[in-house]
Amino acid sequence: MAKIILASGSPRRKEIFDSLGFDYKVVVPSIDESSVQGETPSELVARLSAEKAADAVAKIGGKLPVVASDTVVQYGDRILGKPKNPKEAFDMLRLLSGCGHTVHTGLTVAFAGDVLTETVSTHVYFRELSDREILFYVESGEPMDKAGSYGIQSLASVFVKRIDGDYFAVVGLPVCRMTEMLSSFGINTEDLRRD
Repeated sequence: MAKIILASGSPRRKEIFDSLGFDYKVVVPSIDESSVQGETPSELVARLSAEKAADAVAKIGGKLPVVASDTVVQYGDRILGKPKNPKEAFDMLRLLSGCGHTVHTGLTVAFAGDVLTETVSTHVYFRELSDREILFYVESGEPMDKAGSYGIQSLASVFVKRIDGDYFAVVGLPVCRMTEMLSSFGINTEDLRRD
């Protein structure tokens, strides 16, 4: 039987849970991920992570801890979500080339009727990218299910000059903060591992 619920369909978050050795069950939330007028990027991801957690709790009950997360990329005043098509992915990456941007990841931990939600923000800086590099990356298909059209942990790692903040928050799940939040519920990550 699982010891923790991951309220996410993200392959990256599953990979993180696998790397931690967690005995977990995935519950894919079904929520409307549209932003609300006047909502800041950090408010958006906090709200969406909380709604994902609540959806998972409603589906499976509150006997196990639930972890949910949501990530967006902010460039200036713009929120960059997942691209709708290859051209949009190309345009997003051209926009981010040679610039800094902020990745906001909302994180919610719910257990036994209590809920904690926080946002972790990390600054990411890209080097200058050629159109050829961007096109190659877009043609790989990798950007299509990722906020900001890139995944820091794989092919796009060569774009990243530096980051200020939590690497795992950019991947999509701030592991250290999650561990601290679970601990505030009296849950040790060692106890969530497969026997």
